[in-house]
Amino acid sequence: MADLHFYFDPVCPFAWLTSRWVRTVAAQRAYDVDWRFISLRLLNAHVDYDAQFPPEYEAGHTAGLRLLRVAARTREEHGRAAVGTLYERLGERIHDTEPDRPGTAGERGTRGYLEPVLERAGLPADLAAALDDDRWDAVVRAETDEALALTGRDVGTPILHFEPPEGVAFFGPVISRVPPEDRAAELWDHVVGLARFPGFAELKRSLRERPQLVAAGVRPDEVGVQEDWHGGSRRMKR
Repeated sequence: MADLHFYFDPVCPFAWLTSRWVRTVAAQRAYDVDWRFISLRLLNAHVDYDAQFPPEYEAGHTAGLRLLRVAARTREEHGRAAVGTLYERLGERIHDTEPDRPGTAGERGTRGYLEPVLERAGLPADLAAALDDDRWDAVVRAETDEALALTGRDVGTPILHFEPPEGVAFFGPVISRVPPEDRAAELWDHVVGLARFPGFAELKRSLRERPQLVAAGVRPDEVGVQEDWHGGSRRMKR
């Protein structure tokens, strides 16, 4: 059994930063991580994107759902470990390669974007056919519901479940920078220690640095400007 269930949407920059931190902690602590699915597009199915989100959010979240279809097929045909590899390669391509350009969010859900990622992950290109196969949505929806049952619905990505099935689960930790290796495990212990207290509910601030990612236009030696986020996103309305 895995030590940690990590529910991710590949297009979420904060989930990607947390995943990099978790991979460091997992290596230091010999944790086994099971990479699972949560879709921002399904989570926000009731939302009027045009009224509540900046431009391209709907296209980006839809691309995330399409990529999760591929991840679901990958797991069925190549095993759970292959999902971790695919997510790592997707995250590098989406978040660490080049600054986001207007009008490109939806491209992440296309074969032309995905097939080189599959090649770098050592996976067959025909997995990309799942992008358009909405039969996989049932798998993604079931795990999205599974994640939300652990935390409640007013959250975003990622959701972590440590020492399942009885262990603690929480949204986040949401970070804008990856902790250095020599502090990664220390910070992780603080998070888990707080989450294990039965009366703990929330520790939050909506002011966040823009994530320290190439795609966000923030170099590794820079600190991103602070922005006010609501409900896990840059919503224009509550």
